[in-house]
Order: sequence, then structure tokens, then C-alpha cells
Amino acid sequence: MTPEALTPERILEATEEVLRRYGPAKATVVDVARALGVSHGSVYRHFRTKAELREAVTHRWLGRTEGALEELTAAPGPAPEKLREWLATLFEAKRHKAGDDPELFATYNVLIDESSGVVDRHLTVLEEQVRRIVEEGVASGEFTAPDPAASARAVFAATARFHDPAHAPGWRSPTADAEFDEVVGLLLRGLRP
Repeated sequence: MTPEALTPERILEATEEVLRRYGPAKATVVDVARALGVSHGSVYRHFRTKAELREAVTHRWLGRTEGALEELTAAPGPAPEKLREWLATLFEAKRHKAGDDPELFATYNVLIDESSGVVDRHLTVLEEQVRRIVEEGVASGEFTAPDPAASARAVFAATARFHDPAHAPGWRSPTADAEFDEVVGLLLRGLRP
């Protein structure tokens, strides 16, 4: 591959594969370059440091969920159903990431610990989406929330068991879906006028 054909997106794709293969402790920029058929200097032209590359791949991974949830946030519809669907989509996305590719999920958990700024921005984006849904519900009379931002933070915190990677082992429990429905039902009843 020529350096001109090398794009940040292509580097990030290769980085995911290298992380999946070697894990975060053993994966190197040289491994990424080798997978792409370029020198490690070519990778460094796009990402100045290994840490920057790891942050970018973490941001890309988290961004996939953000994009899907943004579509739900922007879609028309009753706020209670939208909030339920948003929470269910987040839970299902996290559950799939943990179950479908456990090696990469474990790798990302290590990277997330290293990339607190990336994670903080991700959580801010998600809470902002919930705030917008709550505000829509308040405007339509479907929700009562004197402070939509505080309500959004509370909803997000109350549902952490269904999206925080620390709780991933419990996501495959046979009772997980019923527990999710109970928590979301309680939150929606609490937001109703």
C-alpha cells in the first residue's frame, strides 16, 4: 500500500484487527503498519503517538453507538416510546459488543481506562441525547421534569447496570431483559405528569 492510499480510517480498521489479534498489551504501531503493508512512520504521519492512535480507535468504537442513538434521538415520535427505545438500543448495542466479540470488548475496556477524556466525551454525548428526549417529552406534556438535564443524568445513572461495561457479565443473565423492563418502566412512570 502506498502512503497516499493510507487514510486514518484504514489505519483504525487495521488497528482494531491488531488489537483483536494481540490484545492491548502486545499490540504495537509496528504491528498495525505491518498489517497495512507500510512503515510505522506512515502510521505516525496520521497519528503522532501510540496513545493518540489508541484514543482514536476507542473514539471510533464508541462513536458507532452514538450514531445509532442519535438517529433515534432525532426521529419523530412520542417521548416515552423514544426514551424506551433509546435505552433498549443502548443496552442491546453494549450487550452485542460484549458477547459477539469478547476479545475486542475486553481490549476496549483496557483502552477505555486509558482514554478517560474520550469516555467522558462519549458519556456527555449520550446524556445530551437523553436530555433532548426528556425536553421533547416536557414540551409535549408527556413528561414532567423541572430540570431536564438533571433528569437525563438520573435516567442514565439509574440504567448504568445495562450499559456500563463493568456490568457486562450480568447482561446475558436470563433475567436481564425483565430487569431492564422493570427499571425503564419505573423511570418512565416517574417522568410522567
